[in-house]
Amino acid sequence: MNHDLIEKNIGLMLVLVLGVISLGGLAEIVPLFYQESVVKPVPGLRPLTALELEGRDIYIREGCVGCHSQMIRRLRPETERYGHYSLAGESIWDHPFLWGSKRTGPDLARVGRRYSDDWHRVHLMDPRSVVPESNMPGFPWLAEWKVDGTDTASKMSALRSLGVPYEDADLEGVKAAVDGKTEIVALIAYLQQLGTHLQKGDQ
Repeated sequence: MNHDLIEKNIGLMLVLVLGVISLGGLAEIVPLFYQESVVKPVPGLRPLTALELEGRDIYIREGCVGCHSQMIRRLRPETERYGHYSLAGESIWDHPFLWGSKRTGPDLARVGRRYSDDWHRVHLMDPRSVVPESNMPGFPWLAEWKVDGTDTASKMSALRSLGVPYEDADLEGVKAAVDGKTEIVALIAYLQQLGTHLQKGDQ
């Protein structure tokens, strides 16, 4: 009889279903907050420098994450092509994270130091000059536009409030360190550090 009452009361049924889903979600999510591999940075991880941070913002602005993921799954074809699978502790200081969900182009989680700065410059300016089959657009304006370091220290300060371990010394002189640099230099600096903390076989 009680079953019939519950099943016929749509509002109560909806509340009970949502309650069950919420409890199930909490049972899966809450333990992760106490799992060391999730809440602690991997060995060798460091905060982005001022120039790399500006490069990351350019990477976001230009929509690179729409075609390039930064998350290697534990699948043999992926690890053989891209390297060590992605770890939660690698993204602990990313705000927002840039895992991505689409791969029109290759994954970039381990692209750091695989190519020279000159290769990246040519590739960003004219992708098909180095990868003939590429359908990536060129970004020639990045070689002309300059980084404005006015807000760099504020960005780093905001990230520090979110747990990124920037020190006061890191925030000093950052405007001078990035001001006037071309955006392509900043973006290459960001790309060149991706995944380098794991390239010595720490994991």
